[in-house]
Amino acid sequence: MKIHYLQHVPFEGLASIERWAVNKNHSLSATRFYANDSLPQVDDVDWVVVMGGPMNIYEDNKYPWLTEEKRFIEQAIKKDKTVLGICLGSQLIADILGSKVYQGQYKEIGWFPIEITNEAKSSTIFDELPRQFTVFHWHGDTFDLPQGSTRLAYSEACQNQAFIYGKKVLALQFHLESTKESVRQIIENCADELIEDKYIQKPEEMLAMDNNFVEINTIMDSLLNNLYRQDK
Repeated sequence: MKIHYLQHVPFEGLASIERWAVNKNHSLSATRFYANDSLPQVDDVDWVVVMGGPMNIYEDNKYPWLTEEKRFIEQAIKKDKTVLGICLGSQLIADILGSKVYQGQYKEIGWFPIEITNEAKSSTIFDELPRQFTVFHWHGDTFDLPQGSTRLAYSEACQNQAFIYGKKVLALQFHLESTKESVRQIIENCADELIEDKYIQKPEEMLAMDNNFVEINTIMDSLLNNLYRQDK
């Protein structure tokens, strides 16, 4: 299977998704927008994985490649490709599907629990997950649910944490792919966001949760396996 990922900044890569793909013998290719990489033809890939980044989906003037990226993701959805969006990626999917993306009431940065919705239990992607578990967050924006999508998760700080559109388009506002090294890189590059606030943890708190990294990566593997089974 050919997995193509869209990377917006050097410090937000695939993290544990890369290990999963390599172990499954899937091929990986990337468009690194920060390095002016070009996009492939949509027909030449099976999956599109859209990573996170500190920019906002409405900053096309500052990041002109956002316009081209949105068009590419829209084509992938129309051509029934599997599309996984994480953080900024989830917001891009929501925007493409016609929903509003805007600044949330709170920034959510660090380890906080999410709750799985009743509707998620009928999804073959989320049906095996516990009702509540702790994930890693780093976002300030949020989105309204796109028409025709199913809400999968929410948190105390953010009502729309995940949704699925059809059977192949999955949007996750939070991070399950994060490793200690990937979180360390985000902290180093986005330290200005770490102010005192209700849902913002200190760097040492984020990096101390060794068991959490293992747990979220296990859940990420499970979701990817479910998406893969559904895609066959």
